[in-house]
Amino acid sequence: MAKRSLYKRILLKLSGEAFMGSGKFGIEQKATHGIAAAIKEIHALGVQIGIVVGGGNIFRGSQASDFGFSRTPADHVGMLATTINGLILQQALASQGCESHVMSAFDTDSIIEKYNWQAALSHLERGALVIFVGGTGNPYFTTDTAAALRASEINAEVLLKATKVDGIYDKDPLRYPKAKKFPRLSYADVLNQKLNVMDATAIALCQENEIPIHVFNLFKPGALLAAVKEGKGGSIVTGDA
Repeated sequence: MAKRSLYKRILLKLSGEAFMGSGKFGIEQKATHGIAAAIKEIHALGVQIGIVVGGGNIFRGSQASDFGFSRTPADHVGMLATTINGLILQQALASQGCESHVMSAFDTDSIIEKYNWQAALSHLERGALVIFVGGTGNPYFTTDTAAALRASEINAEVLLKATKVDGIYDKDPLRYPKAKKFPRLSYADVLNQKLNVMDATAIALCQENEIPIHVFNLFKPGALLAAVKEGKGGSIVTGDA
């Protein structure tokens, strides 16, 4: 691994909304290729990269009541949405010369490789990227929890959570300009203060496995690179604040 990176292996969590770019729904080509370019930049450092993608740009399980759906099938639709984003990200990465494998938490027959822990590690160790889709494979669990689970399984040194804001705040900084930013927090701080960064299950899983969480602004130029090379920018959650 290149010495220019702090980490040998990372887990990058991308929300479905990241693929929307400036739009309000769906997938924007410019945003998707921008994400792929940022990933390629850190991959060039020799970092082994696992990626968990959300599906909120297409459908969210929380929309169940709006559609009159039961929660379980609504979550199934959301899990399928992540597979679309994963396949599109794979092709965007391929167009930039990066080999990646999409692995699904549930069977998709001949379309996507079924998730297998040993196969995922094999892909990572030989330098390919792995895109994890389908969440945990179960309803009622968020893709943040899936990210914490996969980070634990692949022994990632950090979970990088890409957002639209530069870190963790006491309230939404896009709505409240005077919102307070927390550069460093403990897992207990996040849970006790009920900060809306990841769900409690995901935070607890990272705490149990001592995986730091680095929250950064995906759309800030160079933010992902700075997080991987220097551990700078955004907010960091660890055992000790």
